[in-house]
Amino acid sequence: QVQLVESGGGLVQAGGSLRLSCVASGRTFSSYVMGWYRQTPGKQRELVATKNTRGGTNYLDSVKGRFTVARNGDENKVYQQMNSLKPEDTGVYYCNFRQGYQDYYGQGTQGTVYS
Repeated sequence: QVQLVESGGGLVQAGGSLRLSCVASGRTFSSYVMGWYRQTPGKQRELVATKNTRGGTNYLDSVKGRFTVARNGDENKVYQQMNSLKPEDTGVYYCNFRQGYQDYYGQGTQGTVYS
């Protein structure tokens, strides 16, 4: 059974940092695109960042230059370093592993940024 578990969310003052981690189990994910989505209040879930197997990345415009996604395909892990956080970054962050029609999400971790 596939399981993705996030950690690293929390409460931080604006301008601070959080580092999210996610580890997957149940199969090998080294060939998958790995990344992060978030659900902010009043909005639909949105893609924040992804990284493919060739090292190519894709970021939400509002987080470019502040967030960095990293992966370890051999260990089924994905990370997200979030710096210079803003209150609008508050939300539930979900890790995502995707390949074709296979699309897996974790249960989410809350990140709250206060001003």
